[in-house]
Amino acid sequence: MAAGGLRWQVCADADGLAAAAAQQILAAARAAIAARGSFHLVLAGGETPLPVYRRLAVADAQWRHWHIYFGDERCLPAGDPGRNETAIRRAWLDRSPIPAAQIHAIGPDVDPERAAVRYREVLRGVAEFDLALLGLGADGHTASLFPGASPGAEDVFAVRDAPGPFPVRITLSPARLRRSRALVFVVAGASKRATLAAWRDGAELPAAQVARGHSNVLILLDAAADPGRG
Repeated sequence: MAAGGLRWQVCADADGLAAAAAQQILAAARAAIAARGSFHLVLAGGETPLPVYRRLAVADAQWRHWHIYFGDERCLPAGDPGRNETAIRRAWLDRSPIPAAQIHAIGPDVDPERAAVRYREVLRGVAEFDLALLGLGADGHTASLFPGASPGAEDVFAVRDAPGPFPVRITLSPARLRRSRALVFVVAGASKRATLAAWRDGAELPAAQVARGHSNVLILLDAAADPGRG
């Protein structure tokens, strides 16, 4: 279904959601590599995308042409289990033949502003991502873009007051995430149903800000998150 310029695809369950997201990523990779010789993918953190990454870990693809980036990161030491990078490496990247130099993690610098500056330099040569995979919090946040916060003017900026146990983070801005050929949101669970309903009805959520004006946005959700059920 489509609403407000967005495409919505409801999957039967969490397993179907992971399969659909992995298929979207692999199809985008094939198209990008055929057209431009490389595939530039932004990864989402959190729990929901991990089954997607486990599917990619056993998939067949032209891995030497993939370049990996992170939509956000928590300011924690390297290898800390709270880091998005740590969870994603365990689920996929540590078992992937993607060249190590093409996995562009956000550094574990104790100074978040300095880490943001360094990641801006990493991204400077990437005019446009091919696909950005994004999650959705029950409060409507995506990456580390939270309700009520003012996005930084830079492509990458530090966040010092994020809710929850990880208040200090680094995130890509809405404008930088929009510079992707495709945006794919992966949303699971009944706790997200009201948030998706609000987004569908025009609420000013951070996720909606990222998607606004983009011509290729897909929201993948499992049946439990389907606002049509509520």
